[in-house]
Amino acid sequence: VQLQASGGGLVQAGDSLRLSCAASGRTFRDYDMAWYRQAPGKEREWVATIVPSGATNYADSVKGRFTVSRDVAKNTVYLQMNSLKPEDTAVYYCNLKIASLSYWGQGTQVTVSS
Repeated sequence: VQLQASGGGLVQAGDSLRLSCAASGRTFRDYDMAWYRQAPGKEREWVATIVPSGATNYADSVKGRFTVSRDVAKNTVYLQMNSLKPEDTAVYYCNLKIASLSYWGQGTQVTVSS
């Protein structure tokens, strides 16, 4: 399984970005897909999850601003990030869980300037 994250960049506070995570080697539609992020000097933290039913869940810090979605045909998961804040600056990782195995993408940098 390979996960390729993309879409990061440098934006100003209040701007939007959409991250993508393309999966290859395994279809993700039967498994939980999640986004995590890691800011400099901090632990990696969970951001959002989308489960096979399409239900979603979000960390309190991003609820109402971020939306996770998926395109099953493209085997791709998205993270739409609106109203970005400087504290959203981090490397964002996508994650696929299959039973006890956890697969990670390489990460994409998001930098939000004030």
